[in-house]
Amino acid sequence: MSTASSTTRPAGAAPESAPGYRARHTLPLRVEAARQLRRCRTLVMAAVLAVLPFVLIAAFAIGGDPNGRDGRVTLMDTATASGVNFAATTLFVSAGFLLVVPVALFCGDSVASEAGWSSLRYLLAAPVPRARLLVSKLTVALAFSAAAMVLLPLVALAAGTAAYGWGPLQIPSGGSLDAGTATGRLAIVVAYVFVSQLVTAALAFWLSTVTDAPLGAVGGAMGLTIVGNVLDAVTALGHWRDLLPAHWQYAWADALQPHMEWGGMVKGTAVSVAYAVVLVALAFRHFRGKDIVS
Repeated sequence: MSTASSTTRPAGAAPESAPGYRARHTLPLRVEAARQLRRCRTLVMAAVLAVLPFVLIAAFAIGGDPNGRDGRVTLMDTATASGVNFAATTLFVSAGFLLVVPVALFCGDSVASEAGWSSLRYLLAAPVPRARLLVSKLTVALAFSAAAMVLLPLVALAAGTAAYGWGPLQIPSGGSLDAGTATGRLAIVVAYVFVSQLVTAALAFWLSTVTDAPLGAVGGAMGLTIVGNVLDAVTALGHWRDLLPAHWQYAWADALQPHMEWGGMVKGTAVSVAYAVVLVALAFRHFRGKDIVS
């Protein structure tokens, strides 16, 4: 008696995968991270962030110690008071724009670069499931963005301590925080800056799934972030500005007060995460049905 009926796949059944194939094991995070770490733009961005604190120290050395203007003392005026003050000042001058660049770069370049190199279709033919591809790309991009956020204040704290000594954080509004407490507060500041940049990260990632041009995704995310900052400056918008992520980008200043306030950072986190979730969902939805031709 023939046994063909027991070995033949029923009509309409899904084809069997190759032996040992596991969709969840494709494109491991360590492989994607190693690929991104070796790229020239990653090394250049790390070098720029590491050099910035030394550029600021040289600027203060050439221009002299900063002084208060019109009797008002700002965070910039206390930059040379201690290493902690210098690290806080470095974050202040870079959070609005410079730290936007690595976030937009790592997230906007993630998928679009593969399309630009015509390697995206080969990744999907490996086969790497589309959702798995996006999860790996987004996770590594966010990890590199977080590393950029940490690298800058760490280098600034080390360089500032070497140049200005280890001491308390002098608060512009009056008072001070001991160095240990201030360092912990700076960690909270860095965490909040990263969360506030999730909007830019998600926007860049969504654009990266829409276009095959990495520069378009990166530039588009940075451009819309700048537009948000401009709109926040229009006071005629009134309370509508509360819906703009840019409105809360400096809410971390409340962490550098004698009595820490969480209200602004909580609102900023809620706005940032809400926008990010919607934009990431749009990225997954668009990429799921996208025709991959490159």
